[in-house]
Amino acid sequence: MTTSIIVGGSSGLGRAMAQRFADRGDTVLITSRTTAHADTVAGEIGGLTRGLAVDLSQPESIAAALGDVRAVDNLVITAAKQGVNSLADFDIAAAIESVTTKLVGYTETVRALRDRFNPGASVVLFGGLARERPYPGSTMVTAFNSGITGLVKTLAVEIAPHRINAIHPGVVGDSPKWRDAPEHPHLARTPIGRLVTTAEVVDATDFVLRNTGVNAVDLFVDGGLRVT
Repeated sequence: MTTSIIVGGSSGLGRAMAQRFADRGDTVLITSRTTAHADTVAGEIGGLTRGLAVDLSQPESIAAALGDVRAVDNLVITAAKQGVNSLADFDIAAAIESVTTKLVGYTETVRALRDRFNPGASVVLFGGLARERPYPGSTMVTAFNSGITGLVKTLAVEIAPHRINAIHPGVVGDSPKWRDAPEHPHLARTPIGRLVTTAEVVDATDFVLRNTGVNAVDLFVDGGLRVT
């Protein structure tokens, strides 16, 4: 029996991963900021899925929120607080919340669950292409996704022999945010001639979770956009 925990698994890429793991028979725990939403989505996913309320922007609460977790084989953390936040119109409160969620919250989640990792347990943290390709208003998004790279490097040493890697998706063409934007500017510059898909990001995540030789790696799933 495999236990997979998807922090942020109630929406977007996290939900797609939770569905994949549930469909293959894993015990799946998904989190949202509220119990009601987590439970609703867990019911929709089906299988051996249940929901937990975890708020990464409140790191002092994370250990208690995860207190009922008994064992971990796969830990994937996708949750993020994103939004446009430029230097010219800087929102300090939003910046603190986003950085706390992505860096402090991610770190505390790994720390809180580490003593329940099964021998082959593996971790994946989500960053994003903004690490390499800033855009107007991405000041904090670019900064905390760069921080994910540093976090993976140090945690690979701290949680050894357990493995940890980062996935950095490009624009996901079939996601709710982008599927109705057929003329996205990345299309013309991406060598594969299209945007990446949700299934490809999920498959990449599954690969780094199960391949025991991959550790402390930043894996970009962007169709090769970074080389153009």
